[in-house]
Amino acid sequence: MEMKILLLGASLVTSLPTMAGGKPISPNLFGIFFEDLNYAADGGLYAELVQNRSFEYSPSDVDVHKQPAGGWHPFTAWEFAKEGNGIGTISLETREPIHPNNPHYLLVDVKTVGKHGVGIRNKGYDGIVLRKEETYRFSVFLRNPDGGSMPVDVVVKDHKGTVVADTSFTASSSTWKQYEMVLRSRSDADTAALSLLFKKRGTVAVDMVSLFPIDTYKGRKNGLRRDIAETIAALKPAFVRFPGGCLAHGDGLDNIYQWKNTIGPVEQRKGDKNIWNYHQSMGLGYFEYFQFCEDIGAKPLPVIAAGVSCQNSARRRGDGQECVPMEDMLQYIQDILDLVEYCNGPSTSEWGSKRAAAGHPEPFNLEYIGIGNEDHITPEFEARFKMIYEAVKDKYPEITVVGTAGPGEAGKDYEEGWKIARKLGVPVVDEHYYKGWGWFLENLHRYDSYPRGGSKVYLGEYASWGSALENALAEAVYMTSLERNGDVVEFASYAPLLARVGHTQWNPDLIYFDGKQVYPSVNYHVQKLFSLNRGDTYHADVVTEDGGKSMLYSSCVRDSHTGDIIVKLVNMDGRERKANIDLNPFKRIRTEAALTVLAGDAKAKNEPGKPASVIPAESRIKVKKSFGYTMPAHSLSVIRIKTK
Repeated sequence: MEMKILLLGASLVTSLPTMAGGKPISPNLFGIFFEDLNYAADGGLYAELVQNRSFEYSPSDVDVHKQPAGGWHPFTAWEFAKEGNGIGTISLETREPIHPNNPHYLLVDVKTVGKHGVGIRNKGYDGIVLRKEETYRFSVFLRNPDGGSMPVDVVVKDHKGTVVADTSFTASSSTWKQYEMVLRSRSDADTAALSLLFKKRGTVAVDMVSLFPIDTYKGRKNGLRRDIAETIAALKPAFVRFPGGCLAHGDGLDNIYQWKNTIGPVEQRKGDKNIWNYHQSMGLGYFEYFQFCEDIGAKPLPVIAAGVSCQNSARRRGDGQECVPMEDMLQYIQDILDLVEYCNGPSTSEWGSKRAAAGHPEPFNLEYIGIGNEDHITPEFEARFKMIYEAVKDKYPEITVVGTAGPGEAGKDYEEGWKIARKLGVPVVDEHYYKGWGWFLENLHRYDSYPRGGSKVYLGEYASWGSALENALAEAVYMTSLERNGDVVEFASYAPLLARVGHTQWNPDLIYFDGKQVYPSVNYHVQKLFSLNRGDTYHADVVTEDGGKSMLYSSCVRDSHTGDIIVKLVNMDGRERKANIDLNPFKRIRTEAALTVLAGDAKAKNEPGKPASVIPAESRIKVKKSFGYTMPAHSLSVIRIKTK
């Protein structure tokens, strides 16, 4: 039965109408979608090594049925530290905090210093990872309520108790003051802990305890973990959708993601729980998202809730969608308009000046904004979406709004979402679906019949249910159909992007990581091969197969910037297949081409923590106007041909 399905799913490259020289398609087709899911931000891309640095974790952050032993609380990841017969207490306080958005801090009362002092210890995320001779920026806000001075030791020890890095200083301010210094690691440590020890009798208030690698991506302060960021950057995504899907419209009305709470000095940002059942520090905020997009040459595509919360909220029985009251919608819309000004306004404007104060006087050149995500398309949703859409269109006609067609590939929400989009003339509509790999083979013609000239499609979230080569190849097959329909499919992004090993709420994911390493999946390599080999024209009828059509799928695109012709071939079969490639429509091709092949056992995976079993192999091959190419079993081949 499975073979029958595959054969039925196999198809010729459809000859859609093309213009002379190929059919123009979107050059923005392949990008990425970042959501703070699976500890993708804190404990992941955001490089902070201290967990719960500002004591803002709460039992309400985590689903009561999914809490770790002991539950979550303001002391999560912390423990009282007293070494050498020290005596003291710690307490959580809220009087005179650093900022109202950061209301909690710790008060340490040292009764007896003992040999090494009294204080607190943080274990980070599954242990703090340091590397020999690397440097790290330690910082902390302290306040001496009783005046006077307080000597402080900062000590990082590995799991054996060996000191890996340390420093000392004296705190001497009765008001909040930040102390900052650089530590150098003497050795490697994978499960270290950071201790802050106070060496004098008295009290001291503590907040925003931080340990950051100096070597962040692009050397940014409050920046990104370099190895993860580089793995993402290697995809060369055309765009980045952020900060999430379900996360953006949240677990109830008061949990809708508020971009204004995520900018400015980190000690003034307002953390919050997210719908995936953990806390967000907002250290990775809107400024950092836009800066990362700029650093990797990707267009930003922020997503804003359409005035309604996620219908999957656990807050209410039945339909969990909650709506911003109509009397509050004008302010809600103004917040969205302020975002555009923050990104594109001059540094002299109200919100542009806040961008400039963060170190970026030039605009971020925002072109797109998403309104809504997988929403239940109710009359309440429609009314609020229409208000937002028309307000953005009226004040910023240059901004392209991306709408939503509900949570699935079909059904009432899908139909109603598209009906609204066509009625209002929404330029782009976001579709999402997660399916078994056979579904992708059976639905290669999904976009062939979509109307040309109307709203375009953003396939914002899709993946097959698995991380084996067969899943990745099914996605590659589907991506050839996205290229074929690149005149109506404007954007596409696999989801989810990141997952910390041992902390996943969703599988599969594109990139796995732990505190030490990054583990790209087989699916990652497929996404990378398509993203690095984008084109802006599609060319039909370039590839045929000896012996008729079976499990050969292909696409051919041309990059007008380089003149390169790119042929992608996917063989889902368990044996070799020969493809005939006809390049006669192209002029003056070079006879040597670059070949990249991803092949292996259909069930093979790149398991986190183990050497990768399936990775692309690069070589050179000879080509001519008409030539044959033998595809390995279970493979994706990309042939990149230069023109003279």
